[in-house]
Amino acid sequence: KLEAAQQALARSKRGSKRRRKAVERVATLHRTVRRQRLDHAHKTALGLVRDNDLIAHEDLKIRNMSKAPEPRPNGDGTYAPNGAAAKAGLNRSIADAGWGVFLAILAAKAEGAGREVIAVDPRNTSRTCPECGHVAKENRPTQEKFHCQACGHTAHADVVGASNVLRAGLARRQAQPA
Repeated sequence: KLEAAQQALARSKRGSKRRRKAVERVATLHRTVRRQRLDHAHKTALGLVRDNDLIAHEDLKIRNMSKAPEPRPNGDGTYAPNGAAAKAGLNRSIADAGWGVFLAILAAKAEGAGREVIAVDPRNTSRTCPECGHVAKENRPTQEKFHCQACGHTAHADVVGASNVLRAGLARRQAQPA
């Protein structure tokens, strides 16, 4: 019995050593990914700061965007589907993108270079026609397409959103006292 106990102890020590090595390998990989993300954020921010005097971005509430959906009770003690699984994937993507970290790096680099970063209200930026100013949910029939219901202007929705964000940033810049 003593020999069997000693063998079991030796196996558990080997197992714990293997586990510790595996944990160290995973931690090393996580550090590598973190450094790569920070490096990308720094290089991208530096490129934007070098190429632009003004950088406008949507003032997104990132924490609110990654909240879990509320449970929807059926009234009989069970719950209706609330899209939590799909939302979990979106939340992971939002966290992986590191928008908050990127914006902090961008603000610091812009300040050091004497550039201006302006956050604008994100409401309706991709639903407002850049040609006539008409705002409607129907202006954006799909994720990619923009088609103004008033004047017929068509474009990619991201391009429309970006031009509206820039326009709002320039307007805020003009409104600021010198």
